[in-house]
Amino acid sequence: MTGPALSVERVDRSAEPVLRALFQLYIHDMSAWFDVEPGPDGRFAYPIETLWSGAGDVYLARRGAIPVGFGLVGAPPPGSAPPDTRDLQEFFVLRRHRRAGIGGRLATAIWSDRPGPWLVRALHDNLPAVPFWRRTIAAYTRGAYREESRDVAGRRWCHFTFDAAP
Repeated sequence: MTGPALSVERVDRSAEPVLRALFQLYIHDMSAWFDVEPGPDGRFAYPIETLWSGAGDVYLARRGAIPVGFGLVGAPPPGSAPPDTRDLQEFFVLRRHRRAGIGGRLATAIWSDRPGPWLVRALHDNLPAVPFWRRTIAAYTRGAYREESRDVAGRRWCHFTFDAAP
């Protein structure tokens, strides 16, 4: 896909309206694997305001002025990784912009901005996600990552761990 260059920036609460809109599309996609339904108003619920209350970071990807994806970074779930590890908690790229390298470039920009140990989790049933993360992390780390399957709350997850270089 040709067009404007991709920009990735860490954003603050001023980006909340854009994130609210993108989260509707993200949760719609995730409803294929998780038991979520829209409310009576047709919208999916997600407490966006919680993004600004923790120690995490929010990244927004744009092609020109168009928002095309986001990544949320925070602490890993208890017991899933050492405490100094960063967790890519949520990650989304608009369907129209997938398979064009946007997801890999967004992930790489986030990891490069936050060097150190990382955890990326993908539900095994999310068939597009697992190979995407395997391929993207292998390219970023030149194969220096660990992959393991874990059962969490009755669901099978793929956990990728690696160190992001400065």
